[in-house]
Amino acid sequence: MAGHSKFKNIMHRKGAQDKKRSSMFSKLSREITVAAKMGMPDPDMNPRLRLAVNAAKAQSMPKDNIQRAIDKAIGGDTENYEEIRYEGYGPGGVAIIVEALTDNRNRTATNIRTAFSKNGGNLGASGAVSHGFDRLGLITYPASAGDADAVFEAALEAGADDVSSNEDEHEIWTAMDALHEVAKALEATLGEADGAKLAWKPQTTVEVDESNAGTLMKLVDTLEDDDDVQTVWGNYEVSDEVMEKLG
Repeated sequence: MAGHSKFKNIMHRKGAQDKKRSSMFSKLSREITVAAKMGMPDPDMNPRLRLAVNAAKAQSMPKDNIQRAIDKAIGGDTENYEEIRYEGYGPGGVAIIVEALTDNRNRTATNIRTAFSKNGGNLGASGAVSHGFDRLGLITYPASAGDADAVFEAALEAGADDVSSNEDEHEIWTAMDALHEVAKALEATLGEADGAKLAWKPQTTVEVDESNAGTLMKLVDTLEDDDDVQTVWGNYEVSDEVMEKLG
């Protein structure tokens, strides 16, 4: 799950992240292959591929895996992945956007619809919730990259629009078409980012109570566990107290 800075309690809630590592690597590989296929197979000449490779490096993906994913695109015998966005509502009226890369539209649609219906949500039509989000660039750095003031100054200098910092990380927001340039400028001052991608930032957020939070987390987990799903975005906030109760 990604989005508002208060979601960090969700992103760090589980110690079982290693289990998800192989699944994460396959998602990262898929994005690298698609990016390499859509443009030049050279990260320096292809902004989307560069961001995908940087994201993979940030997750400690081995260089061999990264090169293999690029080679798949060059080989021309790779599956044809299609980018699809699904929109729906979760428990408590939470708006959710799911981004997928799939080679089988019917399989993915069935899996996403089932995940929503079994976990207190419902899948909507295209555009059902995205009007409540802004499409922006998001660059993330660990807290160790510098204090909030230093990162804010660097981001401002690089042409970013907004920064939010917490004890875990810094989120730097940019205009959609400025993501690559800002990421490159920040690399010179702050080093390599943990992540840089296009994001859906909610215009307003919904506070989710204890009665809905458990089911919502299950929905998010189910969606994220699907091999075809790349990212899940939502407009919710869950307090640390509620997250602790959920364990």
